[in-house]
Amino acid sequence: MVTIERATAADAETISELLGEIEAYYGGEAVPGDIGQIHAALFSAQPMATVLLARDGGDVVGLASYSFLWPAAGADASLYLKELYVRETARRRGVAGAFMAKLREAADESGCTRVEWTADRDNPPALEFYAAFGAEPRDGKVFYRWGK
Repeated sequence: MVTIERATAADAETISELLGEIEAYYGGEAVPGDIGQIHAALFSAQPMATVLLARDGGDVVGLASYSFLWPAAGADASLYLKELYVRETARRRGVAGAFMAKLREAADESGCTRVEWTADRDNPPALEFYAAFGAEPRDGKVFYRWGK
C-alpha cells in the first residue's frame, strides 16, 4: 500500500538521493542534491517548495514537488507541480496517480483554482500518463529560462 506524505527535514538525505536519480533520468550525472540547499529550499522559515514522498512500506518510491503561483487567473492562485518522479521499480503501480490525487487535494485545501505543470515533449510515458489522466496540453505559452 503506497502512502503519500509531506516530507520533513528528516527526509533530506532521501530527497538528496532522489534528486540524483532525477538528474540521471534526464541524462545528467546521478549526483545527489546538496543537503544544505535542500534544507534551505524546503525547511527554512520561508520555504520555496513543498515535497511529497510516496512510501511503500518503509521504502520511498517517488517524489513530487510543488509550489504556489499567484496570480493564476484574476486574483486566483494555482498549484504548480515542478517535478513528479517515481522510481523505476514502482512505475505502473499507481504511484503517479496517487501523487496527482494528493496534489489536487493540496490545491483544493489551499484555495487554488487549478493545478499546472509542464512535461518534456520527448518523454512519451509522461505525456501518455497525463493524457490518460484527463489533462490536455495547452498552447499559447513559450517556456523561457534565464540564468544558470
